[in-house]
Amino acid sequence: MSDSLVIIPTYNEKENIEKMIRKVFLLTKNFHLLVVEDNSPDGTGAIIKSLMPEFEGKLFILERKGKLGLGTAYIEGFKWALTKGYEYIFEMDCDFSHNPEDLVRLYNACALVGADMAIGSRYIKGVNVVNWPMGRVLMSYGASMYVRFILGMPVADTTAGFKCYRAKVLRTINLDAVKFMGYAFQIEMKYTTWKLGFKITEVPIIFTDRTEGTSKMSSKIFKEAFLGVLSLRFKNIKPLIN
Repeated sequence: MSDSLVIIPTYNEKENIEKMIRKVFLLTKNFHLLVVEDNSPDGTGAIIKSLMPEFEGKLFILERKGKLGLGTAYIEGFKWALTKGYEYIFEMDCDFSHNPEDLVRLYNACALVGADMAIGSRYIKGVNVVNWPMGRVLMSYGASMYVRFILGMPVADTTAGFKCYRAKVLRTINLDAVKFMGYAFQIEMKYTTWKLGFKITEVPIIFTDRTEGTSKMSSKIFKEAFLGVLSLRFKNIKPLIN
């Protein structure tokens, strides 16, 4: 049994999923892995299921009927993790923009140093992004500055999607009341965690843009994040507490 579960949402990730699964299970720390699969037409789900006998008791899949959004994928994964008793619960992308080896550093930040949420941060020590065009770097960095200005949240990388939670954080948050489903979900979860008084730390990482598969970023997702920050600023936090 492991005390740690990594949750990876997938949609059309056939180029990356097997390599990612094998990389996670080669780490020195024993992680379990839950893939939340949104009925990818490219056969991602079939690849995952073909590997489950090899990694029995360590690799799990939640299959959904279609592409239902990043936020709902993680919420379902969080609920599954809490019912199974995991103490440290991770968010990570499938496309290797997040280095799986950094999972151990996020784990240590919570398990050894005492953080309640550890964020794999692109911006805590300068700008550590590889293979992004300058326009996207400026958009991402500017978005984090905007979020900090509006919300007053002392987090450098407010839109980061590489995180470790202690289970008590996710048990405290009313997951059914989380509003946003796109990248604004990442902001909302950090903001709620901070407003509830949990300890957040940022661990510097190098973010490398995907080399295989297709990015899921869109103007709609960016707009939701931009407008969502304004609504969070005036949101009553009480409904988000269990």
